[in-house]
Amino acid sequence: MNYNLFCTFVRKIIKNMEEYIVSARKYRPTSFDTVVGQQALTTTLKNAVRSGKLAHAYLFCGPRGVGKTTCARIFAKAINCLTPKEDGEACGHCESCQAFNEQRSFNIFELDAASNNSVEHIKTLMEQTRIPPQVGKYKVFIIDEVHMLSTAAFNAFLKTLEEPPQHVIFILATTEKHKILPTILSRCQIYDFERMTVRNTIDHLKAVADKEGITYEEEALAVIAEKADGGMRDALSIFDQAVSFCQGNITYQKVIEDLNVLDSENYFKIVDLALENKAMDIMVLLNSCINKGFDGGLLIQGLAKHVRNVLMARDPQTLPLLEVSDQQRERYQQQAARCPIPFLYKALQLMNQCDIQYRQSSNKRLLVELTLIEIAQVTQPETADVPGNGRRPRRLKSLFKQLMQTAQPKKAAPQVAAAEPVASPTPAATPHPAATPAPTPTPTATYSSTARPQLKSAVGFSWNNLRAMSKPKKMNILPGTMGDTETNSAPKSEQQAFSQQELELQWMSMCNRMPQKLSGIATRMKNMNPTITELPHVEVVADNQLALEQMEQIKGSIISTLKLYLHNKDITLTIRLAEQHEHVRILSRREQYELMEKENPSVAKLRELLSLELA
Repeated sequence: MNYNLFCTFVRKIIKNMEEYIVSARKYRPTSFDTVVGQQALTTTLKNAVRSGKLAHAYLFCGPRGVGKTTCARIFAKAINCLTPKEDGEACGHCESCQAFNEQRSFNIFELDAASNNSVEHIKTLMEQTRIPPQVGKYKVFIIDEVHMLSTAAFNAFLKTLEEPPQHVIFILATTEKHKILPTILSRCQIYDFERMTVRNTIDHLKAVADKEGITYEEEALAVIAEKADGGMRDALSIFDQAVSFCQGNITYQKVIEDLNVLDSENYFKIVDLALENKAMDIMVLLNSCINKGFDGGLLIQGLAKHVRNVLMARDPQTLPLLEVSDQQRERYQQQAARCPIPFLYKALQLMNQCDIQYRQSSNKRLLVELTLIEIAQVTQPETADVPGNGRRPRRLKSLFKQLMQTAQPKKAAPQVAAAEPVASPTPAATPHPAATPAPTPTPTATYSSTARPQLKSAVGFSWNNLRAMSKPKKMNILPGTMGDTETNSAPKSEQQAFSQQELELQWMSMCNRMPQKLSGIATRMKNMNPTITELPHVEVVADNQLALEQMEQIKGSIISTLKLYLHNKDITLTIRLAEQHEHVRILSRREQYELMEKENPSVAKLRELLSLELA
């Protein structure tokens, strides 16, 4: 008895399995009115059938799963219908329609060009076009994936396509129109099928679920529609998978678990935490997502799509661009009200850069973490020690400014005045050094160690501000040097003496401050030794004619810079070409070391004690 019950149960299961048809086939449209998301195209085809104005060749192109082959079959059925309806639909009751429904029609032929792409297959097809239809008016040839035909097959098909028999109509379907020869395209009426919108997909899935008696949550169907990426066939296949997993009750949590989709709640949390600058909480959330098996790159892509949706939700004009459910649209609007637009722009830019660099990165998780940390710091105040809204931190600059203020000696009045533009945005606010009493310099004054901090007073300068301040004065100062700021700050009667050591120091400082466009001559000038021939006259010896000509072009700027920093307005400069005996050969690194070791034997002992080798 138990054995008989078991056999009966097994027979029922087998019967149910035989009767089961996947939703993509079971709910395949059989008329133009049941086609989803292609209303403009179906209306055009119905009008063509109703008016009898039929072309000899049609080309249906578009992404996968949007109804190209289905519409081709419906169109072929309507063309051969003996008693079509007034709106252009097939009646479904005549001999031709019944033969088509029972798949025994001899007037409609389907060819899969993916597997029948040779010249022989096309020639066989062309021979069948000579036989007129037995029932109906036309013989319809549907060639699917026509772009897979070889070039020879296209050429064999071309003549027949150009002048087919009156009883023949070709319907070509393809997902890659750009691969078809232009001579083929010019002989067809082209219909471009659109991708399915999320809204249309959700509505169709609702209708299927209602017919099957399946309960569902709209958010779950929205996840399926987004996963399908515009293909109705893919959406129905995913729907069947979700039904099997959820056992007839499709919920949001079960769908994201079955499809291994990251919960959108994580994206909402990341944006909220970023607005509050809670980078560490975002790191914890990222770690939990990665531990669940989600890739960091997919998380960045999903977050970028989420931020884009938040940006679209800010404006009523762009709100229709959100392909989400009604509940999700409300959540996006609520979060958009809290997000400033600069934050959204900067976050999208950072995530786009991360997406570009992700494949080449050797440490992908670190790249994702750095990107999320930067996003979390976008809305931080500008005064914080992090980049805010794309700006660089300013603490380093302010720190050096404080060090300069503490390092300035009280008696160095002219240098203090020259450094004053750091705190003042305009030249008018710069105090004139004549207003500050300063000790009268002596002719024998030398460079003292207490005055060295004054040379670092330019740390906080901005070149743009200095150039803007120097333009109205029209002073002949070397571009990019500190002489751009306060040439007139030194009194015109100042004739302070300077030593050879001070001259060499200011010469080297000037070379280091020269702009990038003068880097070549600056490098040559560093190897030159200016000398005091007769105070305050300075002489410089150039190694070659090219260096001499380049220095002559900026001679005025060099003199102005030396006058400013050596505090002597009577400085003159002579640049001459080196004579034969004055040329000095440039020593290599090893030769420099050997010379140093020869002059100081202690260097050799130190090298032996430390077991050093010259690289």
